[in-house]
Amino acid sequence: MTKQVKPKTTTSSEELSHFIAQGMLEKKATDVVILDLRHIPQAVADFFVIGSGTSVTQVDAVADSAEDVAYKFTNEMPWRSEGKNNKEWILLDYLSVVAHVFRKDRREFYALEDLWGDAKVTRLESVD
Repeated sequence: MTKQVKPKTTTSSEELSHFIAQGMLEKKATDVVILDLRHIPQAVADFFVIGSGTSVTQVDAVADSAEDVAYKFTNEMPWRSEGKNNKEWILLDYLSVVAHVFRKDRREFYALEDLWGDAKVTRLESVD
C-alpha cells in the first residue's frame, strides 16, 4: 500500500500509544493494554502497547491495523519492526512507543506486563 506524504505534525507519545491501541482493537485484538513507562528510570520507551491475537493471521492483521491507524492520525511510521516473518510476536518500534502484538500463548510465555510491573497499566476493551 502506497502511503501519501502528509505534513508533519507533532504527536505526543501518549496520543500515539492510544492510536496504536485503537488500530489493534479495530482488528479484535484481545487484552489490549497500555503500559506507561515514563516514570520508570532508564525505561526503553515512554509507552508499551500490548495486544494479543488468536492466530498468526490475526496477529499480522492487528499489527498492520495498528501501523495503519497510527500513520493515518500521526503521519508516523515505525522506526523499526520485527517478527513479520513468524507472526508470533510482532514488534513495532516508534522510539517513544513500542507496540507488541503477540499470539496468545507467546504473550503468556514472555509476560511483559510482569517484567514492567512498576508501570501504570491502562486496560482497553473493544467497543462493538
